[in-house]
Amino acid sequence: MTTIIRGGTIVNADRAFRGDVLCFGDKIVAVGEQLDAPANATVIDAGGQYVMPGGIDTHTHMQLPFMGTVTADDFFTGTAAGLAGGTTTIMDFVIPDPKQSLLEAYRTWRGWARKSAGDYTFHVAVTWWDESVHADMGTLVREHGVNSFKHFMAYKNAIMADDETLVKSFRRALELGAIPTVHAENGELVYQLQQELLQKGITGARAHPLSRPPEVEAEAANRAIAIAKVLGTPVYIVHVSCAESLEAITRARAKGQRVYGEALAGHLVIDDSVYASEDEDFARGHVMSPPFRGKHHQAALWQGLRGGNLHTTATDHCTFCAEQKAAGADNFTRIPNGCGGVEERMAIVWDAGVNSGTLTPSEFVRVTSTNAAQIFNMYPRKGVIEVGADADLVVWDPNGTRTISAKTQFAKGGFNVFEGRTVRGIPTHTIAAGKLVFERGDLRAEEGAGRHIDRPAFTTTQA
Repeated sequence: MTTIIRGGTIVNADRAFRGDVLCFGDKIVAVGEQLDAPANATVIDAGGQYVMPGGIDTHTHMQLPFMGTVTADDFFTGTAAGLAGGTTTIMDFVIPDPKQSLLEAYRTWRGWARKSAGDYTFHVAVTWWDESVHADMGTLVREHGVNSFKHFMAYKNAIMADDETLVKSFRRALELGAIPTVHAENGELVYQLQQELLQKGITGARAHPLSRPPEVEAEAANRAIAIAKVLGTPVYIVHVSCAESLEAITRARAKGQRVYGEALAGHLVIDDSVYASEDEDFARGHVMSPPFRGKHHQAALWQGLRGGNLHTTATDHCTFCAEQKAAGADNFTRIPNGCGGVEERMAIVWDAGVNSGTLTPSEFVRVTSTNAAQIFNMYPRKGVIEVGADADLVVWDPNGTRTISAKTQFAKGGFNVFEGRTVRGIPTHTIAAGKLVFERGDLRAEEGAGRHIDRPAFTTTQA
């Protein structure tokens, strides 16, 4: 199967130039001007549009069992929605139960992911510690293409990793050539604040941000960065939501420490006023952790992306319907945490970032695909348009518009945190592994077409 994209402006993280992109099978085989193509090739006219690497969402939760329920999007519906928005690869999370074998959990998630429509790869969470976890981490890196391990510093009495677990897991990751990632919130502080709010009778969704102020995120980010510094390992901070956490990352990077930060599309454009709504379904629909913050935090996050101290954009896509969220109607701590966004991320970042002049098109590519591919060792297979790279591409109309609505989205859950927002800059075509899977609103996702992407270890200090 041959596809040629003609006449667009090709945008990579380092430069933009006019040209054609020729794909054969699942690879890019030529990039240049006025390329020859077989008579039977599929031709996509990209005149007046950009051609960019398919997006990589570094943070999703498809089919996640969480807080007594399971997310509305499974690996097929979630990855299909991503394709409609220009995201061709997701990085999801294997989350073992406490005392569960990492390998056992990994096999479960791999089984669920077989129905994916787009490519996928996994971070594996370390939720407890003994010598079997030490061994499983080695097996996952050497035999299963895993090079990142997640640590929840929140969710006390569930999956929270204590400092002993962090230290041992960080050290093991360094030995294996893997990178630790952390959800930075002080779980003990969150728990205590939750109990105090409940005792005061503050039980609705408006209590959620009060129980997770920026200070609890900043403390955990500083602690994770300090542990990583002592051990000499890099560290990746997921869903940075506040100026204080960004300041911790910026200080460490200024001193030469390898610290990477991720921003969520939602945190970039939505503020904490959503929790004050009198519509409790609406307020609960925005409950995620960390919560949405005040507007000055959004300004800081954009500065971090532009200045290079935040590196990736993601969604934490974790969809629940109103009935699921209503489990916490009388107790905000029981509201399943999570919002969608895998379908909207690229357009939100373009509309709010590029259209405002905050990001250039090349910087957009950097924070939506290239940096992710480089940090997690998928580059140059992913994150760049060049010969030999995967044929994962998005044709982008900078003048096209879309008004976001749960009524027209492909994702499940029946709610959209970006509801009613009109974005300028949308995908017209998405090509995944050389196949045209989205064309001007027509989604052609195929269940099971996605591939698991092995990510090799980085340089190791020992076997």
